[in-house]
Amino acid sequence: MNYERLKTFIAVAEKKSFSDAAKILYVTQPTITSQVKALEEELNTKLFERTTKKVEMTESAVILYKYAREIIRLSDSAQKEILKIEDIMHGDLSMGCSLTIGEYILPLYLKKFKDLYPLIRMNVDISNSNKIVANLKDQLIDVGLIETPIDDPQIIVEPFLADELILIAAPNYFSSNEIKLSMDQLKHTPLIMREKGSGTRAVVEEYLNQAGMPIDELNVVMELGSTEAIKATVESGLGVSIISKNAIIKEEQLQLLTAFPIQGISFYRYFYIAFRKEQILKSTTELFIEELRKMTCGDSPPPLYRVTTLV
Repeated sequence: MNYERLKTFIAVAEKKSFSDAAKILYVTQPTITSQVKALEEELNTKLFERTTKKVEMTESAVILYKYAREIIRLSDSAQKEILKIEDIMHGDLSMGCSLTIGEYILPLYLKKFKDLYPLIRMNVDISNSNKIVANLKDQLIDVGLIETPIDDPQIIVEPFLADELILIAAPNYFSSNEIKLSMDQLKHTPLIMREKGSGTRAVVEEYLNQAGMPIDELNVVMELGSTEAIKATVESGLGVSIISKNAIIKEEQLQLLTAFPIQGISFYRYFYIAFRKEQILKSTTELFIEELRKMTCGDSPPPLYRVTTLV
């Protein structure tokens, strides 16, 4: 049986849609229909029952699905074994990366990885964590780097790097020379947040909930879709925000932004590697994950989602 036809069949079976399968495989819907029809003719059986609203697998398709996944798995494993005996690793690597990681963390590691494996062609899509997970499940990317743990039976996540979130404000934003802000001050201070679906926002909300300060009790005046937009808005004096410490290194050096601790709470998190469960990883993907683990080995934060009293 043809490898591409089997991949097409698996995509239709999992998405329960010819049009959705076409999207994730980057082909036209007539191509999907043609490949499924050719497979049905080869096996002399009907694989899908189609109505105007949904696609359902036949009994024959249920049997084929089990074996098709194993055939694809064995084929991918064989390709990986062959690549391992070559002197120089090459191939493609498609990655989804959340905004904070993509803008401030990843460039250093990408440079190191490209120095080691210059023939690997990389494509990085920077978006929020929710979209990255969706793209992983649709097989649009090989691996994701996200800012919050997720609980999804189709996705495996593992921590690879520590990060601290801090409250930032423009210099002299606060009238007094406070070293620390109280939770009550935070409650009444104009707060600029990342958009819903952002890993940074999820972590901030979790810690604030732990501290008994849910987000709807704060004075959220604006939601923005990027860290750079937040920094520019905070610099202009419109409010404060809570973002990654790694994101304001230059601004602190230039005295454009100031970091403030909050009494009774500190924000720590991991960054996570994410990939599809029960899928043979491409050699390039497996290699990138292994190298990233080596580069960040030993860097771990305090336990997550724990409110820490500051002294």
